[in-house]
This record gives sequence, structure tokens and C-alpha cells, in this order.
Amino acid sequence: MATNGYEGGLKMIEELTTNAEQIQDEVLREILSRNAGTEYLRGFLHGQTDKQLFKKNVPIVTYEDLKPYIDRIVNGETSDILLAEPITGFFLSSGTSAGQPKLMPVTAQVAKKWELFRGLYESPVIKHLVDINQAGKRMELMFARPEVETPSGLMATSVTTSIFKGSGFRASLPKLYTSPSETIFCPDPNQSLYCQLLFGLIQREEVVMIGSFFASTVLRAIKFLENHWQELSYDIKTGRLSHQITDSRCRNAASLVMKPNPEQADLIENICNCKSWDGIIRKLWPKARYIAGICTGVMRQYTAELEFYSGGLPLVSSLYASSEAFCGINIEPLCKPSDVSYTFLPNMAYFEFLPVKNERDESIEMKSNDEDTELVDLVNVKPGRCYELVVTNSTGLYRYKVGDVLMVSGFHNNAPQFQFVERKSVVLSVDMEKTSETDLFKAVTEAKALLNPLGFILTEYTSYADTSSVPGHYVLFWELKEKEGEHCKELDPKIMVECCFRIEESLHYTYKIYRKRNIIAALEIRVVKQGSFEALMDYCVSKGTSLSQYKKPSCIKSEEALNILDSRVTGKYFSPKSPL
Repeated sequence: MATNGYEGGLKMIEELTTNAEQIQDEVLREILSRNAGTEYLRGFLHGQTDKQLFKKNVPIVTYEDLKPYIDRIVNGETSDILLAEPITGFFLSSGTSAGQPKLMPVTAQVAKKWELFRGLYESPVIKHLVDINQAGKRMELMFARPEVETPSGLMATSVTTSIFKGSGFRASLPKLYTSPSETIFCPDPNQSLYCQLLFGLIQREEVVMIGSFFASTVLRAIKFLENHWQELSYDIKTGRLSHQITDSRCRNAASLVMKPNPEQADLIENICNCKSWDGIIRKLWPKARYIAGICTGVMRQYTAELEFYSGGLPLVSSLYASSEAFCGINIEPLCKPSDVSYTFLPNMAYFEFLPVKNERDESIEMKSNDEDTELVDLVNVKPGRCYELVVTNSTGLYRYKVGDVLMVSGFHNNAPQFQFVERKSVVLSVDMEKTSETDLFKAVTEAKALLNPLGFILTEYTSYADTSSVPGHYVLFWELKEKEGEHCKELDPKIMVECCFRIEESLHYTYKIYRKRNIIAALEIRVVKQGSFEALMDYCVSKGTSLSQYKKPSCIKSEEALNILDSRVTGKYFSPKSPL
């Protein structure tokens, strides 16, 4: 089912959202009729496909519940353990939010669903932002991840790499994108980034969009450019690729298009060699209309810095998707990043929602007994309420808790719109209290304002719960940067101690009670050297995470990651007293 251009996509969005309930029932009926005879579903449905029986008998599960079945397929058993359709491979989840990557079965149908989803999410963007008669290219930063062969002989790869390998995508590369496939599949992420920036600068007059899957990757690219613009402009001036790029495929791709262009190189040098990089993206790519990249969830912390570099270009979060399902699209792409809502598409999977209660202290907790909480259908969610997403799809996941907490912000026709709140699994806790990703973000936002008089800005942060001593305490790693054009004072220890206290004051009621009772010790901020979070990213990429899919963890769980940041600490500060 093709979208037939952006107008066809807009029409389809209207049809899908208007008939959301009917389409959801059809999706579930198709999934059950196809897979009711599988070993997994047979134990609950006994071959039947009734919706009410499905809701009554099929349990709500996590990855750990399904892992034994998936592992059997990974090790060579037939896929009809979980699904009737043959498996073509596995998706590797990014694994940076909450630990080890997960393996998700993939079928031939997934690629078709992605093509449809892409046409739908691009339709509102094209309508609002790009003159369809205007020729132009996308400087989209893309990084393939090495495939892993499983014992079954099937390959496991990231969602983005699977997309990049698709024949339709590869055919569109030369016409629509500045990056040739050789740079996308380069195994060294730094060489890949260098070459993609180089090709983007060579074609700078054609670029109408700059982006990547996540906002953090775009920001990483700009900071990389700050360190390498002189080398890049020299390459353009001479028409020869830097000898530091050793990947033969990248060198071959560059040799086909590079030729000496001193005028272009001088122009780039004049733009980059300035006191402030305020608006640098617009200056380097004058025809760019927008910056694409997910700016919701943990990516919120990058929006202010991206806006500084963007020169007023809108930041567009187009889609909400995961390894488990393609879920929703942003039909108002010009809205502020803080206002982004995703309209769910009822044809992508069968969606249910587990109610989440919002305590008066604003920390989000699950109800105590999931089994006693009835799941809500897509069309029956309530505006203003929070839910955990539960997905049933055609690739063997049935009533699967994705782990994302979403808030209903409204409806488009009969389909709900959601704002991403947080990953449910990402919490800090040293005793019985639970501090969510949202709690932490709000508290850090309050505290970092204290840095303004010093001329510093907070560029990156993460956290972990230190329980190596009793009582345990929260530790935050902060990476700071001098504001452009300002002469920074020394980092005042008194201000940093006040930042610790401000965070504690801004946290929820339970935390503050536990602090007063000395059940939790004083919160600590550890300031790390500039580049520490890039080193953390490099470590995760070296372990197999795709740079396209990297999400900096809000809470550190890996001892190796913790050691990387601890080895770069330049100062430690503690809250001086319990919050009131």
C-alpha cells in the first residue's frame, strides 16, 4: 500500500486516524489468525482468535519473559515457536538505555511496513517545510552497525542498519542524500563522520535538510566539525582526502567526486574561523530548511545547544519508533521540541496501554500489581493520563511492555496523540524511593541556571546510585562548557555546592523525606573534563552500538562506563544540608 506522494500520505493519515478502532481490531484479528497455532499462543488461546479471550488469557510480558522462546529460535529451532511467518533475521535494540541489547525477530513484512511508515511521517514535514519543486539533498548523518551472525545462521542487526541495507533506500541515496553508501557502512565511526561532513560541505549549496535519527548525533557532528574544519577545508581546497582516512571504500568514493575548489574552501574557512559559532549550521548550509532528529525524551537536554548552532532553523522530531514497532508521527513538525506529540498510526501494530499513576510528588510509578490493572485500547485512553506502551505485533511479540511512559496530549480524529515522558526502567534508587528520568531532568534544569553568572553551561549529564557505602547517595556527572564570547570566572565551589542543594530541593517528596532521615546521603556532583561524554559514546560504539542509535544513558548501569567518567573527574561537590 503506497502513499503516492506526500498528498497521498496526508490523505492516508486522515483515513487511518478516522477509522482507528476498526483498523486496530483488524490488525489484531490478522495477527491472531496467522499466529494462533504457534507454540506460544496455543498455550493461551488453544487455537482461537477471539479478542476478548486474547485480553483475558494472554499475559502482559517483558523481554525476559519472551527471551527463552527467542533464544530457541536464535539457536536454530523453527520460528513457529512464536510466529507463523518465516523469520528473516533479528533486530538488535540499541542497548544504551537499560543494559544489554535485545534480539527482536524480523520478517519480510517489516521492510514493507517501514516504507509505508516513512512515507507517512515525511508527508507533514514535506507539506510544512520543503517546496516539493525545489531540488535539494539531505545531509543526513547515518551510521551502519556491523551485523552479527546468530547460531541459527540468521543475521542480527540494528533497525537503522536494516533500513540502510534496503534496496529502495540504497537506490535513493545518490539523488536524495549527500552521503554515499561507502561512508554509511564505514566500520570506523569517526572516519565515517569525517567523510559524511566532507561530502555535505562539498554539496553545501544543495543541502535542504541536516539531521540524524537522534538530536545528539547532530550535535556530536557539529562539535566534531569544530575540531576538524581546518582539515576538511584543506581537503576541499586541494581535492585530496586526508591521509588519516584509511578506509579504502571511503577513499574510492571521495576520488570520484573530489576536485580542487579553493574558492569553496576559503568560504568555509571564513565562516568557521569566527569568534562565535552562533547560527553556524545556517551559515554553512544556506538553503537548509530544518534540522531533523528526535528531540524528545532523554534528547531534550540537547535542544538548547542545537538551537544555538541552528541559526533559527526549526528542530523537527518526526517520528516515534522502536525495535518493537513503528508507532507514531508528528503531524505538526514546526512545533517547539517541548510540545512534540506523536499521533499513533493504528495500522502499524496492536497497541494497548497500561495506566500509570502520577503521584502528587510528580514521580511516576507503576501501580503495584500489573495483573490487576486492565489494559486500555488505543482509542480509549484519556487526555492528561500517563500510560506504559504495550505492543502486539506480527513478529512474535504479544502484549509486550516496551518500557516507555507516554502522556495523552489529545486526539487527531479518533487516534490519540502522545508526548513521550520517559523510559520506565531508567530510575535512580538507593532505598525504597524511585527517582524517574523526568524527575531528574526537572531538577537538573532548576540547578543549571545557577551556572549562568559564571559563564558556564551544562552540556551533558548522567547519573548513578552509589550504594558502595551506607547510606547510599545519588551521583551526577556534569560536563561543563564556557559560553561563547564570555570570559569565564573560575568554577566557584560554593556555586557547585548550591547546585547540589538545588537539585535535592527540586526532587520529589519521598526523596526529601529520606534525606532528612539520613536514609539517603548527600547528593554529589562530579564535574568531568570536556570530551568525557564523547569518550562514553565512543566506548558504547566500540561495543557494537550504532552511532545512529546511540542514546546516552540517563542512569549508568555499566561498570566500564562508570570507570570512563570517573577517570575524567576534575572536581567533586556535595550538597551541604538536607532539603527543606
